[in-house]
Order: sequence, then structure tokens, then C-alpha cells
Amino acid sequence: MNHILVLLLGFSMCFFPIGTSLAVAAEDGSAAAVGLETTAESAVLMDAATGAVLWSKEPDKELPMASVTKIMTLLLANEALEKNEIRLQDRVTVTENASEMGGSQVYLEPGEEMSMKEMLISVAVGSANDASVAVAEHIAGSEEAFVEQMNLRAKKLGLKHTRFANCNGLPVENHYTSAHDMAVILREALKHPVFKEYSSIYRYDLRGGDFVLWNTNKLLKWYQGVDAGKTGWTNEAKYCLASTAEREGLRLITVVLGTPEVRSHFRESIKIYNYGFARYEAVNFARQGDIITTVKVSKGTLDQVNAISSADIAMAVPKGSKEKYSGRATLLKEVVAPVKKGQKVGEFMVTEKEKQVMTVPLLAQNEIKRASILRQMYKVLDQTLTR
Repeated sequence: MNHILVLLLGFSMCFFPIGTSLAVAAEDGSAAAVGLETTAESAVLMDAATGAVLWSKEPDKELPMASVTKIMTLLLANEALEKNEIRLQDRVTVTENASEMGGSQVYLEPGEEMSMKEMLISVAVGSANDASVAVAEHIAGSEEAFVEQMNLRAKKLGLKHTRFANCNGLPVENHYTSAHDMAVILREALKHPVFKEYSSIYRYDLRGGDFVLWNTNKLLKWYQGVDAGKTGWTNEAKYCLASTAEREGLRLITVVLGTPEVRSHFRESIKIYNYGFARYEAVNFARQGDIITTVKVSKGTLDQVNAISSADIAMAVPKGSKEKYSGRATLLKEVVAPVKKGQKVGEFMVTEKEKQVMTVPLLAQNEIKRASILRQMYKVLDQTLTR
């Protein structure tokens, strides 16, 4: 940066980078040390805005995940939608392989066609194993190729305790995750509006109402603020749930793996949410895409560009600690056209008692083309005459 402008904002805020772990409980991160116990074999409470782990029990323990697997399936499908590789209106033809999946299903028949939209709803709401395979085959050509994509995506997310062997979570060797890794996957999926919309549906009438889907995530009705997630159960995995809830601007993610008895995944998740909402509050000043300020543009068709936040300016902090945090924007004094949409034009730095805790890029909201030589000369002349 050759020319820098520092803008102090008139409010206090805080923000941590993805993967930050807040040291707010015990140094060993154990459940017992902070007065919270769970029957889950692995569990995590995460701040959805930043990825900070607020509490955990055996967060990296590798365990089978059952149908919680489908969060990654839905994530890849949503990313394919946003890349225009597939459309919700696409007709998905069911193969014999997809129709043979057992467990939870919508009883697809070989050769049957269903829209991608209803396939994804069947996966998100009804936890349909057959629909999961049909979606995978439609996107990648085969389930095996899709599973390769799942594992590649896990690697790109930096996950070290996850391996997928299928797209639906039916019991198979070498198919596992950890509570922390699954929380990261869910956090990524929450960035996609279609995922949130479909996994929040409690009832859906499929095939013109002949087949009713009821969401397996009962916390949608049982716990205030829960609006997305996925359940899982097999004999091997026991009861599992990855979910998210938002109250008063604070969005939390809870993952429990390996809870022992019927409905225990709901009970244990509620216990962890109660802990989180009792101890934390949100510092929440801007959403991803909100305008923070403007930056001057030289030699362009416009004289300035909006600088927008590249992520939510929000996070969970221990109750009563907001005043400890402050932030400022450090901007380029001006940028020279052409300016690309999404080009970095500054950054937002957050401090806690004078200690810098993170930096958030600020991006150009839109493209600005370079002005013609004649137009640049006219602007210079106009500025000279108006002084």
C-alpha cells in the first residue's frame, strides 16, 4: 500500500479469524472443567461467525457420523448450484444403484425423474439415502467420483479427522469425522441460502402430497432459534446431530456425536446451547457485504467505490466484555482504475486492549472501468475551473 488512510470507527467491536479458539473455560478444554457434562463421545460448541470453539469434549475424536454425512453432500450440491453447474429445475433420473439404498429413503424407482430441488429437500428434510446417491450421481457421474469431491472439499477446509466413503452415511469402513470437523462443515454450509432454507423445512409434501416428509431435526420445533442442521443414527454411530441456533444476533453451532439413546442427541444439544447462550453474547455490527466506508478512485468512470466487509463483523464474546474491543479500518487513500469487483481496498483491524486480534479484508463492492483519456482530461479541467 503506497497511500494509506486510517479510519477509526465510532463503535466497539471484535472479530476473530476462522479457527480461533477462545480460551474462556479450562485450559484443557474438557467438559468437566467448566461444569458442563455430556454423554456424547465427541461434542463442540462453535461461534458460527468466526469458527471460534467456545467449548468442547474430545473435539478431534474420529467417529462414524451416520446421516450427518449429508451436510457435506448438501454443501457440494449448493456450491454446484452457485457455480451454475446444476439448476434446481434439473430433472434427476434415478439409477438402479440409487434406488437400492436402504435405511431412510423416499423409495425412488429406477428411471424415475424428480427435480433437483425436490431431491435436495428429500435429503435435507427426510434424510433420504436414495436421493443422496441420485444427487451425487447427477453432479459427478458416479457416487465414487462424488465421494472424491467430498474428501477433496474436506481437505480444502483443513479437516484432519474426516474421511468420507459414501455420500449418505450408511455404515461402511473408513467413514468418520469429529465434532470439530463437522462443525466446520456445517459452518461452511450455512453460507449458502438454499442449504439454510431446505434444512429449516419441518414438513414437505412430496409427489403432490402422496408422500409426506417430516424433518428429522426435531430441535426446529423444540428449541428456540434452531433453524438448520442434520441428524444421524446407526447402530455404529449411535445418535448424532449437527445443528445451529441464533438468538439476539448470536449464532452458535452445536455438534454431538455418539450419544447413547433415543432423543439423547436432542437433549445433549439443548444442554450445550443453554450453556452457550447463558455465557455469551453477540458483538454484531455488520453483515458480510455491508458497506463500511468509501475509497477514492482515480482515472475511473466513477470517483469512489464502496468498501464492503468480506465477512460478518460479528462474534461471540463472554457476557459483559464488549467494551474491551475496538476496531479501525485501514484503507488505500485511493485506487487507480480499473477496479475489479472484490478487489482488496483496505482492511479492518480489531484490537483487544491495544492487542491486535485479527484483520478482515475490505473489498470493492463493484467494478469501475478506466475512463477514456478525453474524459480524464475533462475531469482535470473541471476540477481546475471549480477551485
